[in-house]
Amino acid sequence: MSGLFLSRARLRADSPVRAIAPLLLPQDSAAALLAAHRLVWSLMSDDADRTRDFLWREEQPGAFLILAPRPAVADGGLFDVESKPWEPALRVGDRLGFLLRANPTVARSARPGLRGKRHDVVMDALHKVLPGERATVRRQVVVEAGREWLARQGGRAGFAPDADTLRVDGYDSVRIPRGKHNAVEFGRLEFEGLLEVQDPSVFLKTVVGGFGRARAFGCGLMLLRRA
Repeated sequence: MSGLFLSRARLRADSPVRAIAPLLLPQDSAAALLAAHRLVWSLMSDDADRTRDFLWREEQPGAFLILAPRPAVADGGLFDVESKPWEPALRVGDRLGFLLRANPTVARSARPGLRGKRHDVVMDALHKVLPGERATVRRQVVVEAGREWLARQGGRAGFAPDADTLRVDGYDSVRIPRGKHNAVEFGRLEFEGLLEVQDPSVFLKTVVGGFGRARAFGCGLMLLRRA
């Protein structure tokens, strides 16, 4: 695995940037996520025809981590940027700590032979619960649906999450208006814990591609550290 960079970009704290911070970092959560999406694009769109070839995660308002085949570039002077090569060397059996913000979905087909439609895993699980009981079991459903989804990801991506350390939390539903177009809607879950690498090449390839959907809006980047 070569030719990849992990960049940390933070909005500068000097007076000119502070003056326009309310425009760059709106208070409304949907508007803030859309603004973050555009700010990250400003760091990575080095060509008018560039398509998204990076993953990103917002650490806090105005601070982003970006995994890409090239370093982030702050041409507009709004950001302080640090980049370093991303060259993990992994072996079978390595244990890693991880953080993941993801949009986990499951495909459900109306009948055999039809292509499955994607559904949020938490909403999909809650629909199987009687309406009057959903508030009581919601937390349990979030955890179980998240754990099952991550286990399926691990089976395909060459890793096994450690059930004893895995935390699943922070479920929320995001709706981003898009003018005359249909709004973008998706759910997010936060995962944290330890995992064991079972197939290093498959695992790293999946990390680079991202987990789940809504990757254009800050989901899918798995952060790794040595356990």
